[in-house]
Amino acid sequence: MAITNIFADTLSSLGHAVKPSPLKDMQLAFFNQTLASDIGLMPSIGSKDKLLPWLLSPTTPFTKKAFAQKYGGHQFGQWNPELGDGRGVLLCEVADEKGAVTDLHLKGAGPTPYSRHADGRAVLRSTLREYIGSEALHHLGIPSSRSLAMFTSNDTVYREQAEDGAMMIRTAPSHIRFGHIEYFHYTQQKDKLDALFDFIFTHHFSECLTATNPHAALLKAIVLRTARLVSLWQTYGFVHGVMNTDNMSIHGLTFDYGPYAFMDTYQEDAVFNHSDYSGRYAFNQQPGIALWNLNALAHGFSTYCSVEEIKGALTLFEPTFIAHYQGLMVERMGLPTNDEGVALMQEFISIINSEQQDYTRIFRRLALAQHDLLPTNLRDDFVDRSRFDRWYQRYLKCVSPQDMLSLNPSLVPRTHVLEEAIANARQGNLDFAQALLDAVKTPFSTSWDDHAFSTPPTSTHKVSLSCSS
Repeated sequence: MAITNIFADTLSSLGHAVKPSPLKDMQLAFFNQTLASDIGLMPSIGSKDKLLPWLLSPTTPFTKKAFAQKYGGHQFGQWNPELGDGRGVLLCEVADEKGAVTDLHLKGAGPTPYSRHADGRAVLRSTLREYIGSEALHHLGIPSSRSLAMFTSNDTVYREQAEDGAMMIRTAPSHIRFGHIEYFHYTQQKDKLDALFDFIFTHHFSECLTATNPHAALLKAIVLRTARLVSLWQTYGFVHGVMNTDNMSIHGLTFDYGPYAFMDTYQEDAVFNHSDYSGRYAFNQQPGIALWNLNALAHGFSTYCSVEEIKGALTLFEPTFIAHYQGLMVERMGLPTNDEGVALMQEFISIINSEQQDYTRIFRRLALAQHDLLPTNLRDDFVDRSRFDRWYQRYLKCVSPQDMLSLNPSLVPRTHVLEEAIANARQGNLDFAQALLDAVKTPFSTSWDDHAFSTPPTSTHKVSLSCSS
């Protein structure tokens, strides 16, 4: 295991050194042994008597150069330069035996110069949601930051109400956001922007250095990664909730989990963030917002790229997104990747939209039916059965179901199940959360088809989630 502080050492002027401040009576709640091994972190560090001292002492390799990064961001379309790591710090990087470097980032670490008079803390509710959610997306095959460790405490943190304080360590190749590049561009700090780009090329996108214009190649790479990411969100019914540019990763990762949700009932314009009054970040707006964010990011490349190079990169988004989304959707339905397959997929989406079917459940039941694993007739799930029958007869002539069970999850982290995990955790019982965390690691298993974790909510109340963490 090699612990480094490459970002803090190389880009010390792009933020501030910060010492994490402990919570009262911290306890290690979860530790991801598999991830620790994968990234080269000694798995034995996951015991309480080793991890907490490493984390809380100001002189350990984890904390001696902890660093809060400065960035800006477009929030709900409005530029805000007053952002940065307000509650999190980059602890260090860990290099595995092949030299691949992974950030260790502590969320809820206490005040930083960018806290904007806030307490710099995170609460149990949002921390548990992010810890489980990011692991769930990873195991669904959706690029995401990862969850390494979570800590509970006896500290009280005040948001809309008094809540329990918590911390988590998350990992990512880096925590560089669109907002990093935007900030140093808009504030005309070209020397710092040059240094940031040099760091990105050296440590994360070295393949771009062989291009005629490395910056144009980098922008293109970010566009393509973002298009592929959002195609996966749309495929599995994931709503990020707050797609501000400071929440967008240059690596094409799902990042900064806030009021996220997987849709239960299919609704094209689903919104779960109670602060999103206009529906800017609704489910069906996510592809367009991703492109909007890439346009905002592209301004940071304007000194290094021609207008034609920037336009050329941005115009790749739509065809890439469409191709990946349609390809993923017809594949999970066992359909061919031709016009007929796409038409059948789109009609099925229209049917489940008009009938407000449970999105994850109906796709799973379609897959089970093709493998004769469905105990009831699939058509009984539909109200307009004549419309379904007409579609299904055409579908059966085209379907090739061999991979459908491995592409249609039986389990996603549903909001009402997460709420039950949170309620139990607030009472000091993490057994439910641990069981759910274990379950999301095998989302395609038939073990969950009739499990309570996979059951749609019985209540029809509208889900409304807070950005506060």
